Amino acid sequence: MGMLDGKVAIVTGAGNGVGRGEAVMLADHGAKVVVNDLGTSVTGEGADAQVADEVVAVIKSRGGEAVANYDSVADFDSAGAIVKGAIDSFGRLDVLVNNAGVLRDRMMFSMAPDDFDTVVKVHMYGAFNTMHHASAYWRSESKDGRQPSGSIINTVSSAGLQGQASQINYGAAKAGIAAMTIIASLELSRYGVRANCIGPGGFTRMVGQAIKDIEIKNPEDYAEFDRMNPGNSAPAVVWLASDDSKPVSGQVLRMVGNSVCVYQPWQMGEEFFSTDKEGNPAQWDPAQVGHILNRYAFHTTNPGIDAQARK
Repeated sequence: MGMLDGKVAIVTGAGNGVGRGEAVMLADHGAKVVVNDLGTSVTGEGADAQVADEVVAVIKSRGGEAVANYDSVADFDSAGAIVKGAIDSFGRLDVLVNNAGVLRDRMMFSMAPDDFDTVVKVHMYGAFNTMHHASAYWRSESKDGRQPSGSIINTVSSAGLQGQASQINYGAAKAGIAAMTIIASLELSRYGVRANCIGPGGFTRMVGQAIKDIEIKNPEDYAEFDRMNPGNSAPAVVWLASDDSKPVSGQVLRMVGNSVCVYQPWQMGEEFFSTDKEGNPAQWDPAQVGHILNRYAFHTTNPGIDAQARK
């Protein structure tokens, strides 16, 4: 018995790297998988159906069940066709893994609007589009008395959670996906659906675009453990897809190599208050804002501000 026996999963961007590793391992654990990939280049040009077909062939060679899908997540109606395709092919949908993405890295002063739009549409719009259609299906199932045990797993990146120069488009999209996932977890819990994020790593086509002369292998082709295998995040995706993760929703996991951790969300630090001489609440003086924050929050000093604050 596999952890995912009887479940149906969609994996977008499943033709290469991280998504491929996830799709193969989901199938290894019993899920029937819709392998979605438009088959574009790293920057989003062209299309090649063989990319998704090859992963389906790999899954079937390992005894799993899978079908290919070539629709674009960036198009709202096409994303709906992905969800409909899963239901038509396998009779249901239990798991949605959003991994489709492209890169167009440039410093912001050199980035064209199309470079920004294309990346945001594939990553952030793509995640919204598929989540919209999947959540509508799960909501309908719940209302009809067939309460789902659904799982959304969205892919994020340190570029969005910690920042990365030359990736303002990609980082904005990934940060947006993290926020959307947390909101989805709040909206969908009543319908039996949880939503979480995974932050993967490894040698992928996207990494290869930035770091030349590295060998890009398929996740299933690594003969032994390698920290840079992009398939190393797949075990967390399998667990998040399984009913074992039912209590977990609205979380962002990072799984790279043999390491796993949970990102802590934005949270307020120490709070400071302004008062008048009698101790009553009062509006802040701009110079005093800098004096207090520099000294107690940033633990640094600005002689000019401090001198002005003392006057």
